[in-house]
Amino acid sequence: MKNQLLKSVILSFFAIILFACQSPSVKKNENTQTQNLSTDVRNEFVRSWEAYKKYAWGHDVLLPLSKGYQDWYEQSLHISPIDAYSTMKVMKLDDYAKEVEHYVVDSISWEKDLFVKTFEVNIRILGGLLAMYEYTGDEKILDKTEDFGKRMLKAFDSPTGIPYYWFNLKTGKTKGAKVNVAEAASYMFEMGILSYYTKNPVFYQAAKKANLAVWERVSEIHLVGENIDVETGKWLNTSSHICAGIDSYYEYLLKSYLLFGDPDLKPIWEKSLTAINTYLVEESDTSFWYKRVDMHTGLKRTNPIYADNSSVIEGGIVTLYDAFFPAVLALAGDLERAEKNQATWNWLWNRYGLEPMIYDFDAGEPTYPVYDLNPEIIESAYYLYHYTGKDDYLKMVVQYWADIKKYCKTEVAFSSVEDVRTMQKKDYMPTFFFAETLKYFYLTFTFNTGEFILDDYVFNTEAHPFKRSSFSKEKAKIYLGF
Repeated sequence: MKNQLLKSVILSFFAIILFACQSPSVKKNENTQTQNLSTDVRNEFVRSWEAYKKYAWGHDVLLPLSKGYQDWYEQSLHISPIDAYSTMKVMKLDDYAKEVEHYVVDSISWEKDLFVKTFEVNIRILGGLLAMYEYTGDEKILDKTEDFGKRMLKAFDSPTGIPYYWFNLKTGKTKGAKVNVAEAASYMFEMGILSYYTKNPVFYQAAKKANLAVWERVSEIHLVGENIDVETGKWLNTSSHICAGIDSYYEYLLKSYLLFGDPDLKPIWEKSLTAINTYLVEESDTSFWYKRVDMHTGLKRTNPIYADNSSVIEGGIVTLYDAFFPAVLALAGDLERAEKNQATWNWLWNRYGLEPMIYDFDAGEPTYPVYDLNPEIIESAYYLYHYTGKDDYLKMVVQYWADIKKYCKTEVAFSSVEDVRTMQKKDYMPTFFFAETLKYFYLTFTFNTGEFILDDYVFNTEAHPFKRSSFSKEKAKIYLGF
């Protein structure tokens, strides 16, 4: 027995020595791999940005197959440069960033007779400009940002305070009384930051009024519907979910509270999260989804609900945008559900090699098989890597990067994919590929360098980062007016 014990001790001793000798080498190899991957992502950003400059400069988006461009409206809103800017700063591409700063100050005017989508320009243009001011402190950029914010305020001039779908940048006219909840109430974050920078509470108060208008109409079980009329406040659709159409409404309840500390937001977020986890979870031994239910009963939708007069939406339908939710859960401290949900999304990605835009988990098939270079699953893996330290999440992101390079890389940049079952390419590269997708890849692969610490920042839904230390909660009470 003594000999066996001595043998066991000796073996354990040598195992410890062996591990001590190997682990630095293993760690070094891991660091070398991630360093190489971060360099690769940075190089691909540069390559794609150079393609944008060559083929699409002055326009909203690059068409990566035809080497052309496309604008969202009759005139360009310069969305790609504004969206890409914060990623340039994160990647320390300061020469490119300086070029965009000069372009915004010298070449952009918002005096355009254009009807623009309130939600989309808020997260991309207002959010991007605010991040630019955060990085530079340039008052000329803040003036340009405030000008845009004042024009956007016109959209909130409705009987309920919920913004119209469209507003005209020049005339202030509005149209589009039917909006989804994300379009109705995803403004407190950006408009709160604008209020803080300008010390003018009018922006945050308009955004908060829209949020409270939605919350006043919540069901008895604290669920929101999907679509609402901004003039009457009536629900047009009682489908409740976390999917595209509602997603950022929930995201901004939490993030606005974290950044500003408005005490009115905390109970709304907590009651909403409790309702989500009570009624929307559909869990099995192999999956963890958030389904669609009726806002009043909490029961899964079995009857079709028609969205935009074309799409049939049922209880088992999810969108790849929903993959943002593990990140929000992790930020809220619910790692158990976050990890289960992320594992399910990772399974779906690996089933096809990319995610389909819309997937019916009841039928087990995609109903809209497009992949638009979306970042959400990468974002959630990055958050979980940060909060858990598990290498599983790093491995996920390594796989996602390999697959995107395999299926989406083009001669000059990257393209969306028309069908994840065939990997046929689509001639479009969304601006959020610059703003979000490449940023989350880079942040994951540089995680161990400590050059960017997630706990120091809160991101808007377009991945524009804002330092928590830039916002005093005491000053926020005054500047935001709560």
